[in-house]
Amino acid sequence: MKYLITGLGNIGSEYKGTRHNIGFQILDTLAGVSNISFRDRRYGFVAEYKYKARNFILLKPTTYVNLSGRAVNYWMRKEKIDIKNILVITDDIALPFGTLRLKAKGSHGGHNGLRNISEVLGRNDFPRLRFGIGDNFRKGYQVDFVLSEWKEEEKKLLPEKIDICTDIIKSFGTIGIDRTMNLYNKKDSEG
Repeated sequence: MKYLITGLGNIGSEYKGTRHNIGFQILDTLAGVSNISFRDRRYGFVAEYKYKARNFILLKPTTYVNLSGRAVNYWMRKEKIDIKNILVITDDIALPFGTLRLKAKGSHGGHNGLRNISEVLGRNDFPRLRFGIGDNFRKGYQVDFVLSEWKEEEKKLLPEKIDICTDIIKSFGTIGIDRTMNLYNKKDSEG
């Protein structure tokens, strides 16, 4: 079984460690603990991760968040991966910091990366993992907020939340979306 796991983020050192790059950060963590590395390929940095007879293609698009659909579409077709085996990891200002929500499908919710993926694929029935970054910004300052670095107190809590995300990725590939949603969305809402 093959899976395409896409972590959304922006390339460039000025974006490293920002809220908008949580997708990159999660995939970097998974690659680091799995002793695999990313290679610069077409439309993204790509790594192959094998777990329990599953093959995960980890993708960090180099198209910038707002044009992520191009990278997702290319790698989905190149690797012949079914839409139900795609997982897109993204930041979400509608969720409190550290809240994780796995969904089998849905709207873009105002997220330009998800919007572009839906537009390019012509559908929105792909799984996504939303990582809550909160909405602690003044009106009109959303872009500054998502492109800023985590606060010190958030940085202390990030490793645990990122580890849960890597567990969600593995669970998604092994026990499926429904059981993974039941397990992790419930667990997360309980704190």
